[in-house]
Amino acid sequence: MPDGSTDLFIENRTYDEMTIGETASLSHTVTQRDIDLFATVTGDVNPAHVDPAYAETDMFHHIIIHGMWGAGLISAALGTKLPGPGTIYLGQDLHFRHPVNIGDTITATLTVKDKKAEKKDVTLDCVCTNQMGEAVITGTAFTRAPTAKVRRKRVTLPSVRVGRHAETQAILDRAHGGTPVATGIVFPVDAPSLLAALDAAAAGFIRPVLIGPAARIKAAAQAAGVDLAGLAVVEAADAPEAAAKAVTLARGGDVAMLMKGDLHTDVFMHPALAADTGLRTSRHISHVYLVDVPDYARPLLLTDVAINIRPTLDEKVSIVQNAIDFAHVIGIARPRVAILAAVETVNDRMPSTVDAAALCKMADRGQITGGVLDGPLAFDNAVNEAAAAEKGIRSDVAGHADILVVPDLEAGNILAKTLTFLSGAEAAGVVISARVPIIVTSRADSPATRLASCALGVLVARANLLVAGEVA
Repeated sequence: MPDGSTDLFIENRTYDEMTIGETASLSHTVTQRDIDLFATVTGDVNPAHVDPAYAETDMFHHIIIHGMWGAGLISAALGTKLPGPGTIYLGQDLHFRHPVNIGDTITATLTVKDKKAEKKDVTLDCVCTNQMGEAVITGTAFTRAPTAKVRRKRVTLPSVRVGRHAETQAILDRAHGGTPVATGIVFPVDAPSLLAALDAAAAGFIRPVLIGPAARIKAAAQAAGVDLAGLAVVEAADAPEAAAKAVTLARGGDVAMLMKGDLHTDVFMHPALAADTGLRTSRHISHVYLVDVPDYARPLLLTDVAINIRPTLDEKVSIVQNAIDFAHVIGIARPRVAILAAVETVNDRMPSTVDAAALCKMADRGQITGGVLDGPLAFDNAVNEAAAAEKGIRSDVAGHADILVVPDLEAGNILAKTLTFLSGAEAAGVVISARVPIIVTSRADSPATRLASCALGVLVARANLLVAGEVA
């Protein structure tokens, strides 16, 4: 591309260079992402901006599209085209003539109308038209033009991600309403645990039952400045006893969900996984994350990254079926399941690829039901259609996965943390196929993540997601 390319440089028109009738234009196609960015940057959560129920109304179009891409597109044209760099924008008089829809391409055209030499002021006519040539905005802009010539290399704008997806929010919103789920909060002797329980109770998700040393729980509440009046407290001397009592309450039907407090995960889960006295069902227990990745087109389910360290093929059957059943609970009718490995071909030196092929054949034979499976698939082939096509992979799953099944806990843990810490993803998780759903939170989890995990657990509890209703 030559150095004079307008794609690489921006150059102004000085007051002396401009002539009456001179024009310049700038175009932009409006997307939902534009609306999300506007609401995110301004903090404006007016329902006309962010509520899909308003998306078909003229109010939505006039307030958002006109305001943002009318004045904004005109301002960009003034600052980069005519007069360009060095322009002082003094004011505007705009009139909104026609609705604008997401998907419309709007072109702002500026025309020099008047020049006043005393202060180098220039008045420009402004017209924004859509792809059909209809004038959607008309008006006038008042500027003070630059007197010095400026030619600068065009700045490359940063990449900006916006989440969360409407589908993810809709899933979480389903937990609102209905009867709060009695939930055992195990060893809540720190502020984050207590606050998470109270936030979930305030949202109408749960009815907390606090299990642990009453004196320490009360001290933590006082330190956090919260009131525990009206909440049930079950005395337990230490973390192991609290976990054991929680399992007893769950087996007896006194609580319908468990949530981890300030104790290690292995201590929390040990009594739940006990063969005869725990919460096992006829299927292996596993953990599933709901991950909202800004650059991915849909919510992702990731499993198992918290319970099964090196799952056998038999355990992977349960992990896959559990995730499919969970997908049904949150509204994914026919989830696409990608069985991940390092490569997309079967290699007997890589057991994960052999397991993936076996799982897919088991699904073909009806041993795994309710979803469509493909594997082995490398991560890029599972989530990127172009990457899958480059490898010649054609299936309903490749490039469009709803569920990612990792080969082992280490791979899953690394993938989950990579998505959350480097990709701006948000994740919420729940342990399923126990007698009750179990929320295993981390000390690094934000209050929003803890609340979202509670919401998922509530959906599972209300759906009574067991293995065909059978317990071990």
